Formats: sequence, structure tokens, C-alpha cells
Amino acid sequence: MPTEPTIPDTAVLIGSPATAAVDAVVIGLRPAESEATDGPGASDPGAGTGGNAAPVLAPGAAEIDAAFGGELAELLRVVGASGKAEQVVSLPTRGALTAPRLVAVGLGRAAETAAGADGAEGAEPVRRAAGAAARALAGTSSVASTLSAVDAEAAVVGAVLGGYRFDVHRSSTDDAAAPVASWSFAGTTADALRRATLVAEAVATARNLVNTAPNVLVPETFAARAVALGEQAGLVTEVLDDTRLRENGYGGISGVGQGSSNKPRLVRLTWNGGEGAKRVALVGKGITFDTGGISLKPNAGMADMTSDMGGAAAVVATVVLAAKLELPVTVTATVPMAENMPSSTAYKPGDVLTMYGGRTVEVLNTDAEGRLILADAIVRAAEDSPDYLVETSTLTGAQQVALGLRTAGIMGSDDLRDRIAGHGIATGEDAWAMPLPEYLRSDLDSRVADIANVSGQRFAGMLLAGVFLKEFVPAGLPWAHIDIAGPSYNTSGARGYTTKGGTGVPVRTLIAFLEDVAANG
Repeated sequence: MPTEPTIPDTAVLIGSPATAAVDAVVIGLRPAESEATDGPGASDPGAGTGGNAAPVLAPGAAEIDAAFGGELAELLRVVGASGKAEQVVSLPTRGALTAPRLVAVGLGRAAETAAGADGAEGAEPVRRAAGAAARALAGTSSVASTLSAVDAEAAVVGAVLGGYRFDVHRSSTDDAAAPVASWSFAGTTADALRRATLVAEAVATARNLVNTAPNVLVPETFAARAVALGEQAGLVTEVLDDTRLRENGYGGISGVGQGSSNKPRLVRLTWNGGEGAKRVALVGKGITFDTGGISLKPNAGMADMTSDMGGAAAVVATVVLAAKLELPVTVTATVPMAENMPSSTAYKPGDVLTMYGGRTVEVLNTDAEGRLILADAIVRAAEDSPDYLVETSTLTGAQQVALGLRTAGIMGSDDLRDRIAGHGIATGEDAWAMPLPEYLRSDLDSRVADIANVSGQRFAGMLLAGVFLKEFVPAGLPWAHIDIAGPSYNTSGARGYTTKGGTGVPVRTLIAFLEDVAANG
């Protein structure tokens, strides 16, 4: 089983896109100023009829336009191109270009590209357009893109991730649907291209881990894959097996994992950013499959619980990426891994677990298991005296109720919470800052232990999970919790650069934060 995804070759385009020896050239379009098209589902009443104004060619398309005698926008209008977001139109070039095929993809209105239609930075429409083009070009060997003239990193990330495909478990694959094999990008530099490619590779690595079947990715094999990725990147690695977890008092991880024949693990991966570097602790929930345990989940949707280790996948991919980028930040990922199963040995409602560090938890619901393994990991991660602690997990269904399937909920110390949320928005991994009201703490009071793992009421479930985790964070340590229950896994069709299945969220948010720490402390 491969530990890293297969991604296309990427290169800086040398020379003009008009004479590039490739199978297709991609350009960007925006709607005419008079048009009101908006978004991939917007109406386009004149498409194909010649009734719309010609779209506006995005930066980078000038040489392509010249090859068509300056009439490219009008030609595209005739065949229905409007420039609306993610609309893809393809033309045979008939010798006007060296490439036999021209693909024009919509960026949406110029104002949206500058400010983001949904609050994202201007790069996000470029990512989505590049992803849409990549999916439309499946089966193509080589493509040159001018979207990089609008935003180079966004064009690379969108193209690589939009063409992502997970075929590990298939007995055969369709070459006609294979991702583009190689991309060349105009108007960028080798350094910018390398960084963007590494970021996309890290997101794809997280996607691969999430998409791996849960009978294949059990705690032992997940730990082995994390260690392999870490060693390839030069990280210091450590693994605690179930015996060492019990011996060292990791009651949360041991308790959750005791019902499965696939025993739990705790993995630690460290990138040393150099003397005097800030220290960041990353923690990610690694429940390789969640049945709910004795508090069994309904059957509907249970198969999606293969994604319950999305937080762990993200932090593993992020610390590896930090090493590859040689960031001057010391980053340690502490990753608890367990399988939550019902059996004669499973923990049960009413049990009291003694967590790492000595606090006790009354278990009222075994389906609130993520916070139990995270509590152990948070206490261990804090022993390294980090400057910041950031944890991410598919923690609560309440996140989906509150914020939907694409927006992560960020909780924690106010300043760090807002800082992380800002990076989520800026990277296109939508995020929203949420409060942790003090009055909620009493809802977790236990009749027999220091704290209960759930409350007796159904309100504020996401916030209560954050309140629970806060109990295990040392006073004064800036920390943030990123709930990605919805954003980590896409159960609907592909959109933009987001394919079905694991999304890799929040790798780009986390690496943006680490780069921020490297630059600003």
C-alpha cells in the first residue's frame, strides 16, 4: 500500500503557451462587465446562441488571443463560453496553436476573483477553475496552463488536486479517466512551483489516508504509514503500542481501543526547525473506524466513518510538509489512533477512565470517543512546552448542524482561534470562529469523576466538545481546536478542486499557520 499519492509532473512553462508542445492549453475567462452570471450553477440563457456579450480573457491569454487573430473572446462567446465560475468550454485549435485543444474555464466576475464570492481570498476562484479544468481534461497526457498568470500557487494546487484520483483498491483503472500526467505553468518561478506542488502533494497524502479502506488502515498500519512518511522526510518518530499505552497511563486511548482486535497506537513525529525556533504542537484524531462502540451508531452513513481519522491524516501530512519546506519552526505531531468497536471487551457507558496525567472521565456515551483519545494526546503534547497547540478532528456531528459540510468550527484561545480561522478563510478551507462559554462547563459535571464526556442535553454539542478538551490544556498555553466533521469528507460529487471522499482539510490552513509562526512568531 503506497504511503504517498501519485501526482502529476509539474514544470515552469518555457516559451509561449501558443507554441507549447502539449495536448491542451488552459486559459481563464471572466464574464463581460454587463453580464450577471454568478457561480457554477448560474443561468446562461444565451449560451450557444450568440446572445451573450463576449467573455473577458484573464491575464496570461494575450499570446493565445493573438494566435486567433485577436478574436478569441468572440469565438468563445459563439460556442457558449460566459466566464461564469468553473464553466469549462473546449475548442479545437485547428493549427492556430501548437496544442490541438484549447480549454477555457470561467473564473467568475472580476470582483469575485479579487475578493472572493464566499469571503475567500482571490486565489480561491483560480483554484476552483484549475480543478474544474483538470477534471475536464482527464485522460490527457500534457497540459499548459495560463491560469498561473492570475495566481500561480492557486493554479498549481487547483490543477493537481482537481485531478486527484484514488485507485488503490481497484483491480483495474480506466486510462481515459486518468489524471493529467504533466502540467506546465506560465509566468511562475521554480521556487513558487515547488512550494505549490509540495502543498498539493501533502493534501493528496491526507486524502489518500482518509480514502484507504478501514480494514486496511487500522491503527497498526496507520502508525506504520505515518512513520514511513516521517522517516522519508527526516523526522524523528516514536510509536507507543497498546502495552506501552497502558503502562504509561493513557486511559483514554486504551479505553476506546480495547474493544477492537486492532490495538491502539500513539504516534509522535517531530520536525526540528532549528535553535531558537518557535515550537508548535499539532494533535489529530485518528479513529480509523467509528461504529460508536456500545453506543452504536445508526447504519445509515456509518460507512463514512472511514473518515474519522481525517484530523490525524491532516497533521501527519502537515508535519511532513513542514520538513520538506524546511520551515524554521519546530513541529511535533502527536497522533492517537484507535478503532472504536463494540465487543465483550469494549468500554461502556458508566465506565470511569483515568486519563494520561491523572484526570478521570465518566463515560456517558461511547460514541463521544474522539475527545477521550485527544485528551490523552493533548496532555502529552503539552509536556513538550510548545508555544502553540493546535488540534484538529472530525469531532462532532453538531459541527455539521451548526456550520454545514464545508465550514470548520474553530474554538480555543481567542487570539489563536481567530488567527487560525483567518488562515482557513484565506486558504479557501472555510472556517468560522466559535465561542467556548464558561457556563457550559457545568453541563459536563460528573456524579463520580472529574468530568463527563458528554452532557445530558442536546444543545451546543460542538461547543461542549471544545469545553471538554479545554480541561486538558494547561493554563496559559495558546490552543485551538478545529472541528472538521463536515469539511474533511465530501460525500457529494466533485466540485472545483474538491473530489469525492477525503478532502485533505485542514492541511493548507495548518501549513499557512506554521509559515505565519515562522515569519511572525
